[in-house]
Amino acid sequence: MSHILVVGTADTKGDELAYLAQCIKDAGGRAQIVDLGIRTPTIPVDVAAGTVAALHPEGANAVLGGNDRGVAVAAMALAFERYLAGRDDVAGIVGIGGGGGTSMITRGMQALPLGLPKIMVSTLASGDVSGFVGVSDIIMMPSVTDLAGLNRLSRVILGNAAQAIAAMATHPLPATTDDKPALGLTMFGVTTPCVTAIAKELGNNFDCLVFHATGVGGRTVEKLADSGVIEGILDITTTEVCDLLFGGVLPATEDRFGAIARTRMPCVMSVGALDMVNFWAPSTMPAKYAGRKVYRHNDNVTLMRTTAEENAIMGRWIGAKLNRCDGPLHLLLPEKGVSALDIEGGEFWDPAADAALFAALEETVRQTDHRRIARLPLHINDPAFAHEAVRVFRSISAN
Repeated sequence: MSHILVVGTADTKGDELAYLAQCIKDAGGRAQIVDLGIRTPTIPVDVAAGTVAALHPEGANAVLGGNDRGVAVAAMALAFERYLAGRDDVAGIVGIGGGGGTSMITRGMQALPLGLPKIMVSTLASGDVSGFVGVSDIIMMPSVTDLAGLNRLSRVILGNAAQAIAAMATHPLPATTDDKPALGLTMFGVTTPCVTAIAKELGNNFDCLVFHATGVGGRTVEKLADSGVIEGILDITTTEVCDLLFGGVLPATEDRFGAIARTRMPCVMSVGALDMVNFWAPSTMPAKYAGRKVYRHNDNVTLMRTTAEENAIMGRWIGAKLNRCDGPLHLLLPEKGVSALDIEGGEFWDPAADAALFAALEETVRQTDHRRIARLPLHINDPAFAHEAVRVFRSISAN
């Protein structure tokens, strides 16, 4: 029978855990309290900290046997991730915590399947939570007050969390009947016309999952590829490489394109939005970029045009990654611009910079029968470019 896990440190937040579990039971859910504390719990728990800690690769003593709290938190996080991997009866999970608790609990949550309800009530939820959420679907709920005892406000916050997780866990959506193979597509605002057209043309035969290329988007596509959730990729918008290499705020990781190499799944790729590095407000740009060509997308987002030298660096970096890809991969180069801003008369129109990118890619990528580069005399948002991307993908896909 499925359970809703209520997770936290029962040595410091026992009253809150007990209250949260009771609220879930009152809402019709089956709650189990899982303790991640390193000292004696103040309430009865369903799963003891020792049970979780025992799943650490070096045993429970690696988690509970020392005096360094930071070491214990990191070790318990790993043990909890392994504990969740062994449970097949979880209908949902809700955690409460400060810095340490949030770190431990969300590490385990991130390893759970997408779609499984996950709520983290945290003192840190009103700040930058990217490190806690990663590429998962964790809902971060601010605790507002500290989690240091029940009060008139914390009861309301925890009660809302209980109602939410109970509703999600006890009233799951019907299983999808769509048996079409799924594809991962990457998109940015400046490549929207292209990716939208691709998704529309492929929609009759494929379930098109479109991801915003903001660092997390690219990582999510690749996680889904590694997990076998998707069967092909149209990686049209590779802009996250700009931010990785030149200090932008929406970077890829060094493993960008790694899943394409590992899975060998069919992939059509392009160079969408490689004309820009993303920063927040203009004041956040590094001093070394003073005087560069920028475009203020809004008050909080500033785009910086990449130079010919930077494009050559990106071309070589991407090319080296693609040389590891032995599955069917076609890279399409739009000669008339790589984004809505990089178009004749546009703010970022720079044929020399684009030419440097294309040349570096062509010089670096070792072309084979299955790894190909093609130049197209089109803009990336030209309908004909989208149509060609679809044609090429169909030609290399088994579906």
